[in-house]
Amino acid sequence: MNIQILKADLHNHEHAADLVAMLNVYASDAMGGGEPLTEYCRHHLIHELQKRPAVHAFLLYCDGRAAAFSIAIEGFSTFACKALLNIHDFAVHPEFRGAGLGKQLMQYICRFAQEQDYCKITLEVLEGNHPARSLYAAEGFAPYALDPAMGGALMLQKKL
Repeated sequence: MNIQILKADLHNHEHAADLVAMLNVYASDAMGGGEPLTEYCRHHLIHELQKRPAVHAFLLYCDGRAAAFSIAIEGFSTFACKALLNIHDFAVHPEFRGAGLGKQLMQYICRFAQEQDYCKITLEVLEGNHPARSLYAAEGFAPYALDPAMGGALMLQKKL
């Protein structure tokens, strides 16, 4: 198995096409919501990402095929007064799951974050996504709490 992991170039047509295809597979999966990307999203995603310099995309290729990806967005920790990296999307294609590719991609992203001097990496995961939760725990991710007496942070959203 020949593995190649890289920071995707959003101006590279192959990288862009692979990223959209992988995101569509992820969105269609139960862990991604179970609905494919809209036509609008498929056609405009790369252009919108290109307009945001704080977006980092990563691709893992296995024997020349896109097998895993991540889209991460730079944020800022006011308490640390440093940039952080939020992993917004992270998935392994169903055909490649169970082969340790998620671990390899996560370790690549962690090295990237260290090299860029981010203070931390954040992510969200569904409670029922046990394989992903196991991977994240094995790579040192833990629930976020400032004071254990106050409990852990919750991920909330308001759709507009």
